[in-house]
Amino acid sequence: MPDIMIQVHRNLEELPMFNNAVITIGSFDGVHLGHQQILGQLRQEADRIKGETVVITFHPHPRKVVSNGREVKILTTLDEKIDLLDKLGINHLVVTPFNEAFSQQTPGEYVENFLVKKFRPHTIIIGYDHRFGKARSGDYHLLEQLGETFGYQVKEISESLLNEIIISSTKVREALTESDIDTANQRLGYEYFFSGTVVEGNKLGRTIGYPTANLEIAEEEKLIPGNGVYAVTVSINDRAAHKGMMNIGIRPTIGGTKRVIEVNIFDFNQDIYGSTVKVFVKAFIRGEVKFTGLDQLKEQLAKDKVSASALL
Repeated sequence: MPDIMIQVHRNLEELPMFNNAVITIGSFDGVHLGHQQILGQLRQEADRIKGETVVITFHPHPRKVVSNGREVKILTTLDEKIDLLDKLGINHLVVTPFNEAFSQQTPGEYVENFLVKKFRPHTIIIGYDHRFGKARSGDYHLLEQLGETFGYQVKEISESLLNEIIISSTKVREALTESDIDTANQRLGYEYFFSGTVVEGNKLGRTIGYPTANLEIAEEEKLIPGNGVYAVTVSINDRAAHKGMMNIGIRPTIGGTKRVIEVNIFDFNQDIYGSTVKVFVKAFIRGEVKFTGLDQLKEQLAKDKVSASALL
């Protein structure tokens, strides 16, 4: 795969003159294996015509706007999406502000004033069921029809691949919620990850020999796996990865009520308060349990460490 540094564009008024732009449009939440097939088609077509790949995505997530602010849990934050698309060799990501005004464009306005005027596409790769414009009244056939007027080609993403994408996105979300990390990672094609800042906790872990880094997640919409204990690797401030185990839950043994994320990093004793920690979730070890006391908890943590080490 070519070593390309993705260019991220956030201002629609300052887009470059794309060279034979091959574009696709979507949220690409998770950038999972189904999405990766579309992006592979995008790259192949761009290579064939010596053009550039352009992914158009929307921020915030359109569902959030059209659902009146209803909570939408996402698999990848915008920064994470950028990182994943970069690794897949995409040339350009255009982050389009999605708001009420944008959603009220007629289909014709959307194609002419947005797609054609801003991107001058050579080829648009899109699903047969793609809808756009006010009341989502524009469709694939209109896009094809207007292509004859504006001089772009339209290529269809197969129904089977689109179904796989919908199924995968749903399955990944369900799997993470149910702590089924194997299914989630298999569908994603990589290990699920999230980032947090290390904040002060109650320091209980260090008193029983298992000091933990308590993480505060900046993006409230980021989907965090279900409660339980996991085998993980962590990188601190983007440096080399360390092995560890993570607990997500309310800590019922000590009468906790607030959900916390805490990571015990193996063979590590540095002060990392304020650091950014990226957690890669490798495997699920067990569900959350209420123990009779700290001694029993300590015994279980010793077993968890053995399990995590074996899995890692």
